[in-house]
Amino acid sequence: MRYIRYAFLGSLGIILISVSLANRNMVTLKLMPDDLADLLGFNFTIGLPLFVVVLGGIASGLVIGFFWEWLREHKHRRDAGQKAREVRKLEREVSRLKTEKNEGKDEILAILDEAS
Repeated sequence: MRYIRYAFLGSLGIILISVSLANRNMVTLKLMPDDLADLLGFNFTIGLPLFVVVLGGIASGLVIGFFWEWLREHKHRRDAGQKAREVRKLEREVSRLKTEKNEGKDEILAILDEAS
């Protein structure tokens, strides 16, 4: 299974490198459309290779998606934490009740009660 993963990652790397080499032309990114920029009096522009724009868009989409899911799953993580705390509390209470139940008994009988 490990070799399949390495083969997949290697082929993905080769594909990304070939796409990057094929799309080295410079493109100009503008912050706003020309009409709005003329109205406001400024427009931020930057020239980048096309593959940087494409791969940057994919990477930023992944990061935004991961962050969105992390925020969305907050309630599930909170509920799981509350349940884990409740389980630990109940386990402590059960062990305390078992020790109280076995006080004053013979040690052998207490061990047999705990086993059942």
